[in-house]
Amino acid sequence: MTGDIPVLGQGELSPDALRAANINPATGLATDYLNHFNEVMMLMEMLPDMPDCAEDVLEWTPVDYCRHFMTSGFKNKELAVAAYQASPEPVRARLAGITQEIEAQVARAQQTLQQTPGEAGCHSVAELATTCLKPLIAAASSAIHGAGANSPSYRDESLQAGVDALFD
Repeated sequence: MTGDIPVLGQGELSPDALRAANINPATGLATDYLNHFNEVMMLMEMLPDMPDCAEDVLEWTPVDYCRHFMTSGFKNKELAVAAYQASPEPVRARLAGITQEIEAQVARAQQTLQQTPGEAGCHSVAELATTCLKPLIAAASSAIHGAGANSPSYRDESLQAGVDALFD
């Protein structure tokens, strides 16, 4: 142990404790964070049939990982934050990069709704949700589950290049 600093895989952050709290013991991350993004994605997808959801999409704001847990009803919120803080930097950086892109795409959708009201804007935003947000949220889930964590590309720029390719 390193004094008062929790270490992933030890003590309160043991693999069994993390699994019991639905936190990945290898990465120290929990998929509950994705609920914040899944919610806005679903609202965006519903826009063609329910244009009144546009107001909810416009009101959506980004929330970082720790704030999400501290303001949520997640039972083990303190454990989730401690595990995140003990998570390896490359793991946190990968998730942060993906969530920044998600947030940028939601901002793009919000701008579209403001500049293109009505049916056309709703359809554009719904398509953005399907073609951009879904793959990004899947990538964030992959990061949380540690997919590719042992491969050399996990720590290099090829991951960002893959995300960037989605938007070229």
